[in-house]
Amino acid sequence: MTTLKIRTERLTRCEGHGRLILRAADGGPPAVSWEINESPRFFEAMMRGRPWLDAHVLASRVCGICSVSHLFASLQATEAAFGIVPSAQTLLLRKLLYAGEMLESHMLHIYLLAGPDFFGAGSVIPLLEKDPEAVMPGLRLKRLGNEIMERIGGRSIHPQSPTLAKWLRLPAKETLRHLRGRLDDAMPDIQAAVRLFRGVPVPAFSRPTEYIALKHPPEYALLGGHIHSTDTGAHPLDDYLAVTNEYVAPPSTAKFTRHARTSYAVGALARLKVNYDLLHPLAKQVAQELGVAPSSCNPFMNTLAQIVECAHEIEEAGGLIDRLLQDGLREEDPAIPVAPGRGVGAVEAPRGLLVHDYTYDGSGRITHANLIIPTGQNNGSIRDDLEALVAANPGMGEDELRRLCEMLIRSYDPCVGCASH
Repeated sequence: MTTLKIRTERLTRCEGHGRLILRAADGGPPAVSWEINESPRFFEAMMRGRPWLDAHVLASRVCGICSVSHLFASLQATEAAFGIVPSAQTLLLRKLLYAGEMLESHMLHIYLLAGPDFFGAGSVIPLLEKDPEAVMPGLRLKRLGNEIMERIGGRSIHPQSPTLAKWLRLPAKETLRHLRGRLDDAMPDIQAAVRLFRGVPVPAFSRPTEYIALKHPPEYALLGGHIHSTDTGAHPLDDYLAVTNEYVAPPSTAKFTRHARTSYAVGALARLKVNYDLLHPLAKQVAQELGVAPSSCNPFMNTLAQIVECAHEIEEAGGLIDRLLQDGLREEDPAIPVAPGRGVGAVEAPRGLLVHDYTYDGSGRITHANLIIPTGQNNGSIRDDLEALVAANPGMGEDELRRLCEMLIRSYDPCVGCASH
């Protein structure tokens, strides 16, 4: 009998600290432990007692990568609690700002974190040394995402312009026209990304599971909608607790979730499964070229699904700017009817479904807060995928299997710091 032992104390090219422990013996099932050993930060406790004006400012600090997602989920929760409906202009600006975050975050993962795995490299540095022109399109697209956030939101991390039901500083028409041109110029770079990743060797692995994402026809749902499960169909947003079912899995400092099965997956591949028909034409073409099908149950395809979403967001952002220029921008100062109540907000962060849930008292202070983080929802799916992956490769050597397991975890684009909220 042979025994396989793998232990990775610090997973590299991943935000935060996660530990992989694997033990398998001939004739027995593999014992896999995916542990989050990041120090918890207790954001929900910090939000209790805060006035509504502080809620979204603090919430965006949960993460420096997806600060826009936390900001918008927070604003939606407060607006739902107070019965506020944002204007069409505010919603268009939010979608445009969000396109910047999606583009920046996805390109960070595609080129710098997960991408090197597809080319047998330990980091992006050898790829830059070998062929810098192959990497530069991704870096330019990442910079474009940052620029959209800077010019629309005030800065690229923890943006200042969006607030409850309005925009504190509206972008100038010249700024919108400049960004429209930048988006047009980005088309060759997204095509270069497709060429680079078209035909890359994707590990042959498949594990059918439940996929969960927002759905909001006729849009490719990112900012709002109802919760949709590939197993159980539609669920009202307010019933998110019945879907997510968080639980503690010691010694991990991040929670796990489950719904119809032992785990479910969220993220780019889940969104494509739920919303594929609502992709823009360019994104559908990219999906076909990369072989990303809505029927896929291969978690390694999540990285390629992110390229599809980048193509969608480039086309989406261009259309949003056209509408804003056509309609014109006007200053808004809606009344804020502070009242006791509870509100739930949900967005599709780059890594998957993100929920903020606040209860306010009569003075507009938070008495209860709950946050459901994408990586927390993916933790169980990562564990189940690892068990299936090891079982499917019984003769693989330790070093090769370790690399494959680490590649699988990175394919989920985990944000461990967020999950340890």
